Order: sequence, then C-alpha cells, then structure tokens
Amino acid sequence: MFGLQVDCGLLLEPLGFIKVLEWIFSIFVFSTCGSFHGETTLLVSCKGVVNKTVTAVFAYPFRLNTVQFSAPDSNRCGGTWTDIYLVGNFSSSAQFFVTLAALAFLYCIAALVVYIGYKHVYQHNSKFPLTDLAITIVTTFLWLVSTSAWAKALADIKISTGAGIIPLIDSCKAPETTCHFGSVTSMRSLNVSVVFGLLNMVLWGGNIWFVYKDTNLHSQLIRGSQVPGTYSAQRI
Repeated sequence: MFGLQVDCGLLLEPLGFIKVLEWIFSIFVFSTCGSFHGETTLLVSCKGVVNKTVTAVFAYPFRLNTVQFSAPDSNRCGGTWTDIYLVGNFSSSAQFFVTLAALAFLYCIAALVVYIGYKHVYQHNSKFPLTDLAITIVTTFLWLVSTSAWAKALADIKISTGAGIIPLIDSCKAPETTCHFGSVTSMRSLNVSVVFGLLNMVLWGGNIWFVYKDTNLHSQLIRGSQVPGTYSAQRI
C-alpha cells in the first residue's frame, strides 16, 4: 500500500526542485553562522608593559558577557588591570536562527523522501499536502522573524566587539595606562548568513503557491469555478 516508488525526475518539478534549494540554503545558514569563531584585540601599555596585545575570543552562540580579555602580563599592570568582559548576550537570536535552519534542513529531507519515494501516497492522501502547506507557511514566518532578530543581534555584536568598547573599560582609565583598539575578525560570513536567511524566507514564501496547488483546497476551487450556472443559480 505504501510501497516505495522512487522517481528522481520529480526533483525537476517545481515542488521538488524548490525543496532541494531549501535544503541547500538551510545548510549555508547554519554553516556560516553556527561555525563562526572570531576575536577582538587591544594594544595595552601600562606599568612595565608596552603595546601588549590582549585578546578576547568569541564564537557562536555569542554569549559575549562570558568572554574575557587576557591580562597584559602576569602582574596585571601592577594590579591596575581587572577582569574585563565583552558586553551582551546574543545567544537567543543566534540559536533561534541556527535551530530553525537545522529543523528546516531535516524537514526538507523528510519531505523529499515522501515526495520522491511516496508520490502516490502524497497525491492520494489530502493530509500530506495540507500538512506541508501549513508547515511551509509557518516556516516562512519564522524565517522572517529569526532573520530580523539575528540581523539586529549581528549589528549589536559588531558594536560590542569594535573600537567603541575602549571607553567602557575602567582598567584603560588607570594612571599610566593606555589602550588602543587592535582589530576584530571579519564578520563577512555572518553577513552572508543574514543574506541566506532572507533568501530562505523568499524561497519558502514562494513555495507556498506550489504546495497549495497540490492540496484539495486548490482542486476544489478549480472545480467550483468550472461548474456552469453556479452564480446565476445562487442569484435565483
């Protein structure tokens, strides 16, 4: 009854092809965001130390408030250097974004298995297309929300790891102590993750129409529009 009937030609049809694209784009999202590692550095001059590089290493899920700068030297600048942490916790937005990508990845695999291997079941059981339609609509909305939240979080991450952090460091205000911003790792891959988030939103949103065409809602609409005299009969 539910025998496997593999037809790879279905991948060339809009519904199958878009599912493959959704699967690929979800990989780009969690690979560009979830695998990021970076660091921000300062050049510190203090008692007995000249232009010592101190580093704070940060990564996904971007709990920056737990990331500490290394000390300039073993004497901690004669006791004037205290533990310094970056500012902000952006894990909720980052994890929401990456988790959605992972779930979309898994769902696309399951949907492709059903669509390619059990197309006859998909077509003759109205629950499958309707479920697919509901999930596609919800996922489109979640891509919009998660990408917007992650884009805002990324903007804040750039501020929290940039040159603007120096005025916030009390140790850099100590006598005979000066701090200069060194560098921060390029966040180009994180920018790309936002772009792929937007592309996923557009892709899933566009797929709503193709999934809808496979549901009985669309077929009922077509049959209703083809019944002659329906409008006139209602008028009478």
